[in-house]
Amino acid sequence: MKINLGIIALIVYVVGGVLTFGGIAIILLIGKDQISTWGTGTALGLVALCVGVAVSIMGVLMMRIFHNRFPMKKDD
Repeated sequence: MKINLGIIALIVYVVGGVLTFGGIAIILLIGKDQISTWGTGTALGLVALCVGVAVSIMGVLMMRIFHNRFPMKKDD
């Protein structure tokens, strides 16, 4: 069970990183141009950046909680 929870935490962490760097890329590449009817590139990039940082922090917290709640058993 710990392995499954660890994999989920790692996936959440990676998704947060992708969102973070995707937000930076949107800000730098699209800038003030309009993206369809959703808004400007800067606004959407900042949203992706902030959500990515929050999801990444959540992934780190999940890893720490799972590590402390379900410690690995040593075969001594």
